[in-house]
Amino acid sequence: MFQTPSKIMPQSAANFFIVQVYGIQFIAASLSNNSHRKYTIMKNRKLFTLTLVAMFLMGGTVAIVAFSGPKTIVKAPNETVMLEPVKGCVFKTVFNEDPPKRELDPGFRHPTPENALKAVNKGLKWLATAQHPDGGWGAGSHSAQDIIDPHAVVPDPATTAMVSMAIMRSGTTLTNGMYTTQLNKATQYILKCIENTPDEQLNITDLTSTQIQSKLGGNIDVILSAQFLTNLLDYVGHDVNLKKRVEKNLNVCIQKIQRAQGSNGSITNAGWAGVLQSGLAGTVLETAQSKGMVVDSVALEKSRQYQKDNYNVNTGTVDAEDGAGVVLYSVSNSTRSSAKESRKADEVIADAKKKGVLADSAPVTVDNLKKAGMTEEEALKYNTANQIYNSAKLQAQDKGVMSGFGNNGGEEFVSFLQTGESLVIGKDYSWKKWYDDVSATLLNIQNNDGTWNGHHCITSHVFCTATCILVLSINNDIDALVALGKE
Repeated sequence: MFQTPSKIMPQSAANFFIVQVYGIQFIAASLSNNSHRKYTIMKNRKLFTLTLVAMFLMGGTVAIVAFSGPKTIVKAPNETVMLEPVKGCVFKTVFNEDPPKRELDPGFRHPTPENALKAVNKGLKWLATAQHPDGGWGAGSHSAQDIIDPHAVVPDPATTAMVSMAIMRSGTTLTNGMYTTQLNKATQYILKCIENTPDEQLNITDLTSTQIQSKLGGNIDVILSAQFLTNLLDYVGHDVNLKKRVEKNLNVCIQKIQRAQGSNGSITNAGWAGVLQSGLAGTVLETAQSKGMVVDSVALEKSRQYQKDNYNVNTGTVDAEDGAGVVLYSVSNSTRSSAKESRKADEVIADAKKKGVLADSAPVTVDNLKKAGMTEEEALKYNTANQIYNSAKLQAQDKGVMSGFGNNGGEEFVSFLQTGESLVIGKDYSWKKWYDDVSATLLNIQNNDGTWNGHHCITSHVFCTATCILVLSINNDIDALVALGKE
């Protein structure tokens, strides 16, 4: 790199040019956190002296160089030095690397508090140590929940997907962040699980009776893996072949999910709280469609309708039969399934008010939606969704309902996640109060080693820790979730 200039300038000038570069790098390293940017370029006094001279001759010029991943520099004609990737705060959201061109009211944001940041960082560090050599993480079997050593259980795709999504939401991508190694290994693990599964098989693993399957549903591995791959699509642009592979395997998962859908919109092979499996499947189809994947619109609508049918807006009662009799499980998914349509109803009415078509005090009703330009069928659909959302969200945040089965289990944590994402997707400012309430609960029950665990049903430290991290770090995905809610 530096040999070429020496051919067109005096050798002394070339040497000075080299030393100037080292001077710049030395200053940058001095101004940064040494634990995050280690520059091993000063190994002898002669070079150090030359560097100080160059710094003086540069007149104090400072250049701060930002690195996005491992890079190499030339120290001498035949010697190279590796520069470590930046390991900044794990909570620096990935969206800050390339801010999305979306407008969002600053008042809608709710920065993650310091105590939550510390809790998540502690949980992530523990998860990193719990990964298996093949890249997977496991929750263990339903019949052996007493085994809590993460390395004494068999890895499964569902748990691996949840941990991977937690790592991504906390600021790590395949090329940047503190846990790139773990994320890359997990990605390969999930892709191999899908590729090694026969097309006719609805799930992507031969494992049965895992904690997650027994409680959420027998097809939960393919559903959560599909959600992970959908989220991963934003971060595979650096590798064309990997992007194609992710898209191909995601499409396989989508087809499996759609084939597993029953006539009423639920996913077959339900577990103890199968309504959660079905709700997560609807989330996958909705998110994948927003990323440009081919999704059967009929299947997506059936999924939404199934969740909405579990809530009677006229009586305020919840059909919790598919949710193990626990209101929280059903109502959180009713909120999630109606969030997008409810937001559209609100936005249509707000736009009509701005145009003077409706009075400022006009509520969301069928008649007002029609005055705003919707057809009769559309007005009925979106008004119903708006009523379900606004009623169900209140129940989902009721302290009595949030207690779920009476104490905390993995299902409760998944329900918290569904509720929170619903509020953000619906562009509902009450999400900040929800966050304060649920984060206070989660921070109070974190174990000393940084983990969370359930006290019934899904007790896995790995799965519960990943889910709680997803809840606590929701602010990192606020732009993407708000964008997802835009019809």
